[in-house]
Amino acid sequence: MTKDDGNSPFKSTRQQAQSRLRYFEQHRDQIVDTIVRLVELESPSDNKQAVDRCSAFAAEEFAALGGHAHFHRVNDFGNHLQVDFSGETQQKPVLLLGHYDTVYPLGTLATMPCRKGNGRLRGPGVLDMKSGIALMLHAIQGLQAWYGQLPRPVTVLLVSDEEIGSESSRHITESLAKQSSAVLVLEPSYGPKGAVKTARKGVGQYSVKVTGVAAHSGLDFEKGQSAILELARQILAISKLVEVKRGLTLNAGLVQGGTRVNVVAAEATASLDVRVARMKDAASIDKKLRSLKPFNRKCKLEISGAVDRPPMERTAGVAMLYIKASQIARELGWKLSEAAVGGGSDGNFTAGLGIPTLDGLGGVGDGAHAVHEFITIAELPRRAALLAGLMESV
Repeated sequence: MTKDDGNSPFKSTRQQAQSRLRYFEQHRDQIVDTIVRLVELESPSDNKQAVDRCSAFAAEEFAALGGHAHFHRVNDFGNHLQVDFSGETQQKPVLLLGHYDTVYPLGTLATMPCRKGNGRLRGPGVLDMKSGIALMLHAIQGLQAWYGQLPRPVTVLLVSDEEIGSESSRHITESLAKQSSAVLVLEPSYGPKGAVKTARKGVGQYSVKVTGVAAHSGLDFEKGQSAILELARQILAISKLVEVKRGLTLNAGLVQGGTRVNVVAAEATASLDVRVARMKDAASIDKKLRSLKPFNRKCKLEISGAVDRPPMERTAGVAMLYIKASQIARELGWKLSEAAVGGGSDGNFTAGLGIPTLDGLGGVGDGAHAVHEFITIAELPRRAALLAGLMESV
């Protein structure tokens, strides 16, 4: 492997790490500029044309570094971008995973512009996860600057539908993960200290539908069978299935029912958000939900849904990647912490396959999906250095 020339001190791993950190500090403004250009290409999940503009820009940037860009074209969502980089070795590639869709509607920049101030960069999607895409680009560029080419093969996958469930991209993500030695997910880090994510809850959605008997609430009240009353009893029963200490939660976040105030409701539904920390709990809660029976036998109860995003559990493979990342961070001069979080990402899919996965390697900031979304600019160089170190060593 061709090392840097004599101008950079590579007498020890720590010296190498500090040299690389200085490299990214010198290129910090370029990283910020890339992020700004990505943020200003608004890309809401439900606007294919906008998402495809953002993906085309990303493809050009990766191609300029020598990557082979390929679009997985879909009709109902934005296209998904795969970029393959060859390396000096023939080992399995490391997969850099992320998404360019955001939760913000087109036109959000008018009221939430991308701007710098007080050491922060703000804007829609700047944290989740346009900064992660920029870190991929500049980490690859850094490795090429040091070695002339990448020391090992790298695959980049950026999808267009992560924020709305990854329906059209999941099979691509899983297929590429199976061909990779490890998956590095550039979703935002956790908390102000930039913890990586070594566990995520699995996510499911269920619908509880009750069919009752309609009746005039004044003239024939006793002839009616209220679907709303039955659903209220079911929601109370479901709430008793929550086990917070096990990481098992169920939330009836959307409830609908009835037609008029003077009609005993014939139909009512509740949409449930289900989170599980362990895959075995997914099967257990599914069985319990489907075993629910009507309190009022004159009402009909229907349960549908599933846990469709498996939990990312802290397996030995995940722990191995965290240990490696901690060592690299230590050489760069800081202590890298880990976190288990309730939200899901596409890293759940890859970890669920048993592929070593480390999440939360992206930007450090706060306010994902919120009007105050921002990243801390000063953290960008060491996040890039950490990513480059992992790409080289896992």
